[in-house]
Formats: sequence, structure tokens, C-alpha cells
Amino acid sequence: MIMGCGRVGAELAQALERQGHTVAVVDQDPTAFRRLGSGFGGRRVTGIGFDQDTLREAGIEEAGAFAAVSSGDNSNIIAARVAREMFGVEHVAARIYDPRRAEVYQRLGIPTVATVRWTADQMLRRLLPSGAEELWRDPSGGVQLAEVHISPAWIGHKVSTIQEETGVRVAFLTRLGEAVLPTSQTVLQDGDLVHVMMRTDEVEQVEAAFAHGPEGSGH
Repeated sequence: MIMGCGRVGAELAQALERQGHTVAVVDQDPTAFRRLGSGFGGRRVTGIGFDQDTLREAGIEEAGAFAAVSSGDNSNIIAARVAREMFGVEHVAARIYDPRRAEVYQRLGIPTVATVRWTADQMLRRLLPSGAEELWRDPSGGVQLAEVHISPAWIGHKVSTIQEETGVRVAFLTRLGEAVLPTSQTVLQDGDLVHVMMRTDEVEQVEAAFAHGPEGSGH
């Protein structure tokens, strides 16, 4: 579900639909839906994006992800919190114009994308986390730093366990919007983004290990 049908919201809706997802878009202005084009097959709902009745009409109770990308920071963060706290949507992200506010909202547990570094890819990654996103590679190409999506089965396990079972070096975590240098005793928490150093030729095996969960977890 997407709140806000401006240029970004329309682009995001079309990208999600191309990937085979069912999309609902909410906007106060019914003329905004023109940006979606005639080929858009998703739901268009006119209303306020943080109003619970509007969200229910748009299908929030079945939504797997919610993106708040309207033109107002306050509206976006309220809508994102309603989606997560009232309706339990797992993947929520809010677009924030003021990067100073973005840090505050990150501490509330809402992933934010500040406009100054906005791309649809960043928002998609938070709504549909999967695999590894390369951040840096050494000149020889043999080693890379990447953000790796992890299975919830890893939550509560020590960084040392992750390293032993996957063969990576955990470089740092992003926790509540702040970078954390872990020790071997650091325990992974819900919402942590995990950044690892690994061999480039082992990316697929590492992705599989992170998606599978620790040995003996049953996942």
C-alpha cells in the first residue's frame, strides 16, 4: 500500500506492480491518480492516508508493506506509525523531507528515506527486503561490503554465531538509525540492518545462509 500519489508514489506503485505485487494507492486528491496511467491495475482510494477507515478501505489489513510518500513529513510519519502499530504491517517506510527529523523517526523504529538521498530502489528495498545489496568492493573485486537481509530466525543470536555459521565478518549494524560496531557478544535485535564483509564469489551462499536462519532453528 502506498500513501501519496505524487511522482514518487506513482513511480513506486508502477514498479511494485511490474514485480507482480498487488498495489493500493491512497491520496486526498482524486486527480493525482492520473499519474498512474490507464494501465495501472491496482486500487485507487481517495482519502486521508492516516485515517483508519480510509486505510481499511484500501486493504491495510491484508497489506504486507506500507510506504508513506506524501508531501508532508508529519502525515507520512503518522501514517507509517498507524500502519505498523495499529495494523501490524511488517514492512513500513516513510519519506521525510527534513533529514534532521528523519533521525528522530528512525529512533521510533520507522525506516525513513530522506529526500536528499531518495531513490525508488531504497524504498523498495525496505518494503521487499531480500538478498544482499553491495555497498563497496575492493579494487581486485574479491571482497565486498554489503547489507544483507536476514531471516527473523537470527534475531536473539550473537554476532559471533552469525560469523561462525555463515563465514562472513559482520562489519557493523544499523540500529535505530545509528551505526553500531558489534563485539562477538552483541546480540541481533529486531530491526537491525546487518552489513558484512564477504568474498564476492560466496555471495549466493551467504544470502542463502542469512535467509535460512541458524543451524537447528527449524527455519
